[in-house]
Amino acid sequence: MSISQLEEFVKTNHHLPNVPSSEEITKNGLKIAEMENIMMQKIEEQTLYIIELNKQLMEQNKKISELENKMKTINN
Repeated sequence: MSISQLEEFVKTNHHLPNVPSSEEITKNGLKIAEMENIMMQKIEEQTLYIIELNKQLMEQNKKISELENKMKTINN
């Protein structure tokens, strides 16, 4: 799921995908082992999002540096 899809899901459902809502937990209780498994899955997903965002940031920084160097040459 892309970050924008995730954002839309959270706006609509008020919780993360595959994570029970507070109403579901209140109604059905909390199964610790199941919730721990879900939390580990979410940690992995968030880590992958961070890695992707870091790649994008590094690429943007590279482009900014290239543009700054071009501006320096133009101005000299």
